[in-house]
Amino acid sequence: MRKIASVATVFAIVLLVGCGNSANNNANVTPTATTGTTNNAGTTNTPNNTTDAVTSASVVDNEEAFKKAISADGTWIAATLKDLTFTEDLVLDGQFTNKDEPARKIALYTQDAEHNITNSYKLTAPKITIKSKNARIQGGTFVGDVYVEAEGFSLVNATVEGNVYFSDAKYQSTFDTSDQGKVTGVTEVKK
Repeated sequence: MRKIASVATVFAIVLLVGCGNSANNNANVTPTATTGTTNNAGTTNTPNNTTDAVTSASVVDNEEAFKKAISADGTWIAATLKDLTFTEDLVLDGQFTNKDEPARKIALYTQDAEHNITNSYKLTAPKITIKSKNARIQGGTFVGDVYVEAEGFSLVNATVEGNVYFSDAKYQSTFDTSDQGKVTGVTEVKK
């Protein structure tokens, strides 16, 4: 029975990463032709050791793999399979694209074949700094404060149990919670 549950979870994650939900503006990932190997964070290393940051996704179940996935050398999607807790601050960094547009996503959920969320997860840290353009936290809860240093940050069917601070008013003006996003604390510019 446990094998069936594991296979079902992997299937759900593949659908999460590959299919997306048009209602939540998830986008399909179109692979590019590369030759190389895939490392533990889910990125493809080409023979000259460059990273294919356009098409890679990372599904993780531990803190170290998650930190790598959200780094500048990580992947455009960082999806977790369980609650993760950090005692240190996190940074979502690097510029990635999806469908030729800047994009970055922290997926705190799994979904079934019909795109219904089957599990939502909590990501806990003292703070996370968002440095990637058009980044979003989707489908779960971030516990801590969010510091935004890039345009286009959004919460999609997600909650921040804490504050959201913007380093500049122009970043606050592009913040979006219209798709079931929620912040329990303040949202303000804090330099």
